[in-house]
Amino acid sequence: MSEGQKCLRIIVLLIHIVITTGEGPSPLPTSESTTIREDQNELTVSFPPIDDVFATPEKHFGTENNTVVTSQTGSTALLPCVIRNIGDGIVSWIRRKDYHLLTVGLTTYSSDQRFQAIHLQHSEDWTLKVRFVQKRDAGIYECQVSSHPPTSIFLRLNVVEARAQISGPTEKYLKPGSMLRLQCSVVQTTEAPAFVFWYHNSRMINYDVERGINVTTDPEQRLSDLLIPAASVSHAGNYTCVPNNAVPASIYVHIFNGENPAAMQSSSPSYFHLNCQSFLNILITLNFIIR
Repeated sequence: MSEGQKCLRIIVLLIHIVITTGEGPSPLPTSESTTIREDQNELTVSFPPIDDVFATPEKHFGTENNTVVTSQTGSTALLPCVIRNIGDGIVSWIRRKDYHLLTVGLTTYSSDQRFQAIHLQHSEDWTLKVRFVQKRDAGIYECQVSSHPPTSIFLRLNVVEARAQISGPTEKYLKPGSMLRLQCSVVQTTEAPAFVFWYHNSRMINYDVERGINVTTDPEQRLSDLLIPAASVSHAGNYTCVPNNAVPASIYVHIFNGENPAAMQSSSPSYFHLNCQSFLNILITLNFIIR
């Protein structure tokens, strides 16, 4: 017990003596705090232990141990660590796969400045912020509070790679005047894309309305549509869907007249096989003649 606590305890006892021995009506005793000693006809008053009155609330974590945070490459990951009744404790973040000390308090100890501890005054949250997340950042992170002994919780960071996906085959075959519609969806993403750009060959065409191209994007649904009501030969070529923070996707569009090139391609293997067999027969015949 500290000197201050001893002093306060003496003061409380002195106040009690003054109240019980002074003039005026005494407070009625209660069954919980007062006991009557029948043999001496005296009143005795019990007080809670002084250590209970001045007990410090126990430190504990408000964030659940083994919490999993999923983030996509190129985005910002936030790993929370809420600590109740931290007192004079200091919070450190450690990357467990190499036991690398990242932050102590609000100071970053890593040479990788993408890592930063976020804490507002009087807040109980000590969040680890990781900017421009990379695949190599995935793994276990430890939030440690200095005490005797130190106490910790562990959080797992999962990193996914968002990618674009254009519905349908990788090549399209259309006749002039046909409608061309391409739909691009962003998959394996943890956040809505800020933008989705469409490219025809190397030209960005989101705003080429005068060329008959219409692009509509719904970021919340992670969808973007490209529509050309009447495609012409000039619309043939490679189309690429490029969302931010996601791997692009491409498709090739053929504009043609006459027979479907896909059908021609499907028949070409048998045609090649026929010519190859004929060539072999010729070689065998020539060899027989030479002999």
